Amino acid sequence: MNSNIKLRLIIMNWMQFAVWGAYLTSMGGYLASVNLGDNIGSFYSVQGVVSIFMPALMGIVADRWIPAQKLLSLCHAISATLMFYVGYVGLTTPQLSMSDIFPFYMMAVAFYMPTIALSYSVSYNALEKAHLDTIASFPPIRTFGTIGFIVSMIIVDVLQLQRTPLQFFVSAAWGVLLALYALSLPACPVSDKSDRKTSMTEAFGLKAFSLFRNPKMLMFFIFAMFLGVSLQITNGYASPFIQSFAADDAFAGSFFVEHSNLLISLSQLSETLCILLIPFCLKRFGIKRVVLIAMLSWVARFGLFAIGYPTMPGVLYLALSMVVYGIAFDFFNISGSLFVNNEAGPAMRSSAQGLFMLMTNGLGATIGTLAAQAVVNHFTSNVNGLQVGDWTTVWTIFASYSLVVAIAFAILFRYKK
Repeated sequence: MNSNIKLRLIIMNWMQFAVWGAYLTSMGGYLASVNLGDNIGSFYSVQGVVSIFMPALMGIVADRWIPAQKLLSLCHAISATLMFYVGYVGLTTPQLSMSDIFPFYMMAVAFYMPTIALSYSVSYNALEKAHLDTIASFPPIRTFGTIGFIVSMIIVDVLQLQRTPLQFFVSAAWGVLLALYALSLPACPVSDKSDRKTSMTEAFGLKAFSLFRNPKMLMFFIFAMFLGVSLQITNGYASPFIQSFAADDAFAGSFFVEHSNLLISLSQLSETLCILLIPFCLKRFGIKRVVLIAMLSWVARFGLFAIGYPTMPGVLYLALSMVVYGIAFDFFNISGSLFVNNEAGPAMRSSAQGLFMLMTNGLGATIGTLAAQAVVNHFTSNVNGLQVGDWTTVWTIFASYSLVVAIAFAILFRYKK
């Protein structure tokens, strides 16, 4: 019975992130190919904007009215339909403009982002019903989500869909399958009517803002936002950067220029492995040093991009940057989430996690992608569907920003546990 529920949750998590992996790292290259490269940051910032309110809103609906597994199904069905339409418009519109697909893409993402939190709720509920320890059981299950992301990336790459709107059809197909599959998962409870008499502050998770009264937590959330700036930059611009080498005769036609997703997939593979290091590192180094390691890893991530190129030996720098990404991403996101969980206490754990997501994937990622768009557009331009220009300076600017944040964090954040 226990192995059966774990397998079912593995399948759910696999598809949950396969939906995202189909387009997240390759969409930037596609946008550049249809002369929308100047708007890459706008497309990626949508994830941050909707993360400010949609996960909390859908969380309230799941807690009060619609069981989480049914809401998960509904959100995926709506998102998949909209994503299919984005692909259809991209496929049938000769001279594509931002207004043709952006509104529908934005709505698709708005319904997808809450499903990440909903999938966690469904997983925790199923594990508890099976009398399993969620802390011990869930992390290995979650790693299959990253594997699903990687496999979806590779499918898009191998089928040569990276620079076509067909990648959105792949995402929509995974979404439809998961919408149907979610209905078979164990039912999640909704609150009784007697439990619904809460204030508006509690209902919308605003009580978590009281954590700002604690100087230590205030400082941590501020730096969470600053570090969140870096989270989506390489998701949006790694593919256009690598593909831009096609404009240079010395690199045109080289394997990784044509198959950038395969190279980028090393980032997600590293992420899967680095999750397993977190318990040891937290016990050995503590939260401050672990987060500082993540910050310095972002410096290395961007710095290696600045000196890399898609043939030997430069491709080794790019590959090392992909490996470093696992540390940069996991050591901050997962360790930070555990820190917030421990510090907030049982009364506001869910709200505190929502606040952590708002500061990182909401405010931080939105500011970061829009700022990155301004930097990239200043130093590069679209030439024959490729984003060509001074990428070395672009990545050096991002690396310098991350270094400043790391130094400031080392000095200002004081935590002895």
